Amino acid sequence: MLTFILRRLGVMALTMLCLTLVVFYMVNLEPNLTKLALSQMDMRATRADQEAWLERNGYREPFLIRYGQWIGVVKKQPIINPETGQATARFSFCADPAEPKYSGILQGDFGCSTKFKVPVGNKLFPALGATGILMLWVMVVMVPVSLLIGVLAGMREGTRTDRSLSVTAIATTATPEYVSGVIFTVIFASWLGWLNGSAATATREGPSFYNFTLPVMTMAIYGIGYIARMTRASMVEVMTQQYIRTARLKGLSFPAVVIKHALRNALIAPFTVIMLQFPWLLTGVVIVEVMFRYQGFGYTLVEAAGNNDIDLLLGCSLVSVFVVLVTQLVSDIGYALLNPRIRVK
Repeated sequence: MLTFILRRLGVMALTMLCLTLVVFYMVNLEPNLTKLALSQMDMRATRADQEAWLERNGYREPFLIRYGQWIGVVKKQPIINPETGQATARFSFCADPAEPKYSGILQGDFGCSTKFKVPVGNKLFPALGATGILMLWVMVVMVPVSLLIGVLAGMREGTRTDRSLSVTAIATTATPEYVSGVIFTVIFASWLGWLNGSAATATREGPSFYNFTLPVMTMAIYGIGYIARMTRASMVEVMTQQYIRTARLKGLSFPAVVIKHALRNALIAPFTVIMLQFPWLLTGVVIVEVMFRYQGFGYTLVEAAGNNDIDLLLGCSLVSVFVVLVTQLVSDIGYALLNPRIRVK
């Protein structure tokens, strides 16, 4: 197992390196740099002024040099003031070094946000924490409900209960977040009148029923159906096994057979599906957070993309890649621990 983990960690590092290299190249294309220069200057700035700004702030250095500086394996060079000849930092609102220094991802420096005029970490990590709280409550609601639905449907395959729960699960999975979000807003705002003024004050007043409870409901209702369907399929397969029939013939009650013999084996496949919900939640919050104005990771990612905030966009991409790779590793390890028949070779 230790060898497997070390090998996977090596593959993860190589994958992150390749993916971040691609993302770094894409966000630093010439149109993006031009829009960045215009957003930091007068919109009427000439092409020469834009070029001078990009040159002065280090955006015209060779691509691999800039990527190495962002990673933290190449020293960042200060900007030389042509009038005084003294070294200055690129951005006054960040802790950019005024002398050659290793300052990148490996040193904990994610760069400067040109939109918010703060270090990227000051904007990214609070947003990530807010999304983490949102994801936690989504999992708290989604996992128990979906497992309960799946187990109840799988226990009574072909019955009216099974058909009813299966139709409900399919309906929730077939409804995208932006549709269920609108439906919930209509129900609670137009019909029940619970959201008067909430949409307008969501950004100023912090978490509320509008920008927290409704996002949790919107994302949970979508994931419940998928996990429930996988749990039902796994439960149906387990209930047809020979050891379940043997337990029934020994005189054990049906609930005892389900809880003591069937449930543990039936939850092996859903465990993998549940772990894979974390990457989905990280991308699904983009639509939901923007819809409900929740100041989290998805909202920050949209703002970074819309304002061509290169360093903040790179930081969001790095976090996304890291979360996907870590959850896959945890999923593989947990799958092996839950099922003793699986041996990592």
